[in-house]
Amino acid sequence: MRRLAGEGASVRVAVRSPERARNVLPDPDHVQVLRADVRDPASVAAAVAGADAVVNAVSAYVEKAGVSFESVHVQGARTLAQEAFAAGVARLVLVSGIGADPQSPSPYIRARGRGELAARQAFPGATVVRPGAMFGPGDALFGALADIARLFPVVPLIGGGHTRVQPVYVEDVAEAIARVLAERGSAGQTYELAGPGAYTLRELVGFVLRLLGKRRLLVPVPFAVAEVQARLFELLPSPPLTTSQVDLLRRDNLASGALPGLSELGIRAKAIEDIVPTYVGRARALGD
Repeated sequence: MRRLAGEGASVRVAVRSPERARNVLPDPDHVQVLRADVRDPASVAAAVAGADAVVNAVSAYVEKAGVSFESVHVQGARTLAQEAFAAGVARLVLVSGIGADPQSPSPYIRARGRGELAARQAFPGATVVRPGAMFGPGDALFGALADIARLFPVVPLIGGGHTRVQPVYVEDVAEAIARVLAERGSAGQTYELAGPGAYTLRELVGFVLRLLGKRRLLVPVPFAVAEVQARLFELLPSPPLTTSQVDLLRRDNLASGALPGLSELGIRAKAIEDIVPTYVGRARALGD
């Protein structure tokens, strides 16, 4: 958003809670915020009217009353693609995720895969970007691990901590989307956006503990136990763990290597070692 607005583009941000969005926007005077919901075709049509390009970054990690993976990731993706196509929008980018699979036994992962198919059926030239686990200030990866390490003497390792992931810097993902929109040849393509390194969950926990200067007991937690805990956490307003996140950890979340990625877009991916210490380490310096 900042990248596009900085280049003079007129940017609209369509969200369910405009007031909350205005409070966190870095430059609200140059970005139009309006109310829309992918479950409401009329609001979507109003949001995309007159737009040259649309980026669908809508996501839901928890199913609640009125919000299901099907309604957001599948029906919502279809609605947005249909309305964008009907409005004559030139480019559509769908932000999905590495590992999205319409045949997955996981409701969340399956919905992401089915959403990709639905978007392309309604908007044949749609571009799909599949980021890995994203990191940056305020993230749900290193920020969450740091909070657990600060508050508790024990850090759980879901599935034993053996799952491998390729975290990707959120600003690299934003730059990739901007370049995709500027590159005509990217229409209809699928990009896997992964960072330069692959790490096990245990390695990531160790990395965070070193940044914080703390020693904690690492306790393996079976997936079945983690799923039960996640279902209980989902009763909270802001769950620290969801069943969708547990599902994502059941298998390695790595780029396949068969699809283009950041390097094909001319982006040198930033490593966690270069970025994470700037916000996790800062929190320690401010009084941990």
